[in-house]
Amino acid sequence: MGLHAGELTAACYPDADAFRLRVCSDFLNWLFNMDDWLDEFDVDGTWGMRECCMSAFRDPINSQTEKLSGKMCKSYFSRFMQTGGPGCTERFIHTMDLFFIAVAKQADDRAKGRVPDLESYITMRRDTSGCKPCFALIEYAALIDLPDTVMSHPAIMAMEEATNDLVTWSNDIFSYNVEQSRCDTHNMIVVLMREQGLDLQGAIDYVGRLCKGSIQRFEDNRDILPSWGEELDRQVAIYIEGLQNWIVGSLHWSFDSTRYFGKNGHTVKQDGIIKLLPKRPLQS
Repeated sequence: MGLHAGELTAACYPDADAFRLRVCSDFLNWLFNMDDWLDEFDVDGTWGMRECCMSAFRDPINSQTEKLSGKMCKSYFSRFMQTGGPGCTERFIHTMDLFFIAVAKQADDRAKGRVPDLESYITMRRDTSGCKPCFALIEYAALIDLPDTVMSHPAIMAMEEATNDLVTWSNDIFSYNVEQSRCDTHNMIVVLMREQGLDLQGAIDYVGRLCKGSIQRFEDNRDILPSWGEELDRQVAIYIEGLQNWIVGSLHWSFDSTRYFGKNGHTVKQDGIIKLLPKRPLQS
């Protein structure tokens, strides 16, 4: 298959050893599959998947499940917990729960034909993106475990949010063509076209400007980071580099993978032109 999740893993966690790189790769492969599966689930199905997976995260050794998704969680997370620190472990579990809660809200919107306003969409998308648990893997892959006093600092939180936004909003541009062909409305471009009356190119340009602004937010908050002492500052620098790796790595991967542009990724990257796919007939 042309997902190339291993390439994304290597780009985002380039200094991880082989064991931790495999754990990160297994998680990302699972996450992309989960994203596709949940697109087909209703609200009840999503809550059921949440219960299965969250049980596996909370006790990957003793939890019991016959679901493939739960078995996959048990596999990679039992290996994660062998060396993951308590802080990043709890952050991973908590943000995965936020992911499932937000995806359930997305499923409810989909079932009711509801398109959220821009502000509500941005809030929900920061959780449906799955970026937050990926950021916990930055600590895991680097063998660091930052204290809550660092992770709750407004500048750190703002840099995480800016990274999430850039990865997510650019993904909305990349995935729009496939999603519009199946009439999926969970995309910032659709939200902007409906809320602000923009045409397609106008909405894409608007998202592009927001992406530029997120980079500026990242840099502005980097400039005001305090010092926590030599050792913590060293670990914070590693974490921030990990956020940067996600920004750059996800952009390059989006064109190398066949997930969004088929085999035309490099041509699209060079020309910036996409031919819209025909809409699929709706299932009765």
